Amino acid sequence: MAEDELTQYSTDARKIEKLRQKIGLSVSAAEQKQIKAQLQAELPDGGLAKLVETQRQTMALPFWGIAGLGLLLGISFMQPVDFLATIVGTALAIAIQKWGWKLEAKRLVLKTLEDIEERVRNPANA
Repeated sequence: MAEDELTQYSTDARKIEKLRQKIGLSVSAAEQKQIKAQLQAELPDGGLAKLVETQRQTMALPFWGIAGLGLLLGISFMQPVDFLATIVGTALAIAIQKWGWKLEAKRLVLKTLEDIEERVRNPANA
């Protein structure tokens, strides 16, 4: 559900609002707490994973460059070995972007669960 919301061009608050409704209808309160605890344990607080989560396209950009350069050199110098750089660079770039996408989706679910929990505690602010 969260990955579907990431495809929409809207603010995080709007994504959380739409996701909150979906989670509220399909997941019980006990399951929500269990999922929240699991996500808090899984999500990184720093390091490379946090950087990939927030800047996945920037982190994948050098590998897209390597892929393009391998393709260019492979075609211009007629060297089949250079196509290996294209394959490896493309695979790494896609893997980094997928990893960042999944981390961002998990973070969105965690924020949504925290928002639901806050609204349950303080219904006057909702």
